[in-house]
Amino acid sequence: MTVAKEFSAQDAARMIDISAVRSQHGLRDIEEMVAIARQYHFINVHTLPCWTKTVRAMLEDAPYVFVGAPVGFPAGGHCTNVKLLEARTLIDDGVQEMDIVMNVGKFLAGEYAYVEDELAAIISLVPGDVTTKVIIELNCLPEEALHKACELVIASGAGYLKTGTGWVPGGANIERIRVIKALTAGRIMVKAAGGIRTRQDFDTLRHMGVERFGINIQSALSIVRSFGENAE
Repeated sequence: MTVAKEFSAQDAARMIDISAVRSQHGLRDIEEMVAIARQYHFINVHTLPCWTKTVRAMLEDAPYVFVGAPVGFPAGGHCTNVKLLEARTLIDDGVQEMDIVMNVGKFLAGEYAYVEDELAAIISLVPGDVTTKVIIELNCLPEEALHKACELVIASGAGYLKTGTGWVPGGANIERIRVIKALTAGRIMVKAAGGIRTRQDFDTLRHMGVERFGINIQSALSIVRSFGENAE
């Protein structure tokens, strides 16, 4: 009889992206985040695009921590050519995971072809070894828009649907993420981000089948440490 391996602190850390993407975050904040990611083996660190090359150099000897950055952050309303230039620059600078903000305003206006074409154009630039995630900004979408948003992201070819940037006010939206998991039905992985603060939220979403999390550093540390002696 095979005994299931107990879920550990490091297992948790390998599901969590941490970030320093606020306007005020500078080099010292990023250095602190990178040190925490190294210590706890968080899977990914995200910064604003101007820091990507710097972070890639910082993590040269730590291949277990991936370098992430956003495109069209935080509002998603950049013109398509600007998003494409940003994506190309991130690739040149060594990004390993790219979180792309969907144009939510165009989506809510019913301009679905615009949104789908933009996402497909960006993702077509991305090498196969770079993970892509599309942010739908769940707190801005009415319930009836979730199915269409999921279908557009799946059609784009992204690796993940990400629920939010963390910049729009709102909670963890656990029940709405449950709906997204049902709508996507294993066709795309889901990254839950925004408002996830507790071990209970983390466990609920993990058991729901969420594959990745975006959690602020302090909450991420609290969650990982809650798993006990293997936390460092």
